[in-house]
Amino acid sequence: MQSAADIRHRAARVNLMVFDVDGVLTDGRLHYGPDGELFKSFHVHDGHGLKLLREAGVAIGLISGRTSAAVEQRARDLRIEHIALGVQDKPAVLDTMMSTVGATTATTGFMGDDWVDLAVMRRVGFAATVPNAANRMREHAHWVATRAGGEGAVRELAEFLLDARGVLQSAFEAHLSSGMAQG
Repeated sequence: MQSAADIRHRAARVNLMVFDVDGVLTDGRLHYGPDGELFKSFHVHDGHGLKLLREAGVAIGLISGRTSAAVEQRARDLRIEHIALGVQDKPAVLDTMMSTVGATTATTGFMGDDWVDLAVMRRVGFAATVPNAANRMREHAHWVATRAGGEGAVRELAEFLLDARGVLQSAFEAHLSSGMAQG
């Protein structure tokens, strides 16, 4: 078991935060329409959390085994530059993202929720998961959200990372009178 101080130190070093999509940015459910189209829902708090991370200088990446027009649109809306959908080899894609942004394993974080994410979680300096993750995921995470995937877990993580960097309060104060749009 790692100490809270060690976990905060790991979080403070993150300059690339990568997320799985289904079960992390969404609740993990797949809704199919009558013509086979897939619907996903995203929580606005998570989007704003991603925006806060980006504003703090943290690069954001998405890696998913599925392809999805909804995820592509959400990423465009949030100005996420590093997106890999339909991925079979998540660690290889992670390596490419790290190289692109100049991150190392120590300065990279990943949030996943299922066994297909374990290879990536074990590779990064800061691994996170959601409380409704698949069995045994928590034992491979440095940090576990209290909010479920698709229900604010990403925002909770964003605030934890910002707090570990010592910039959460200033980010909050910047919003007291700005009226800036959410993500």
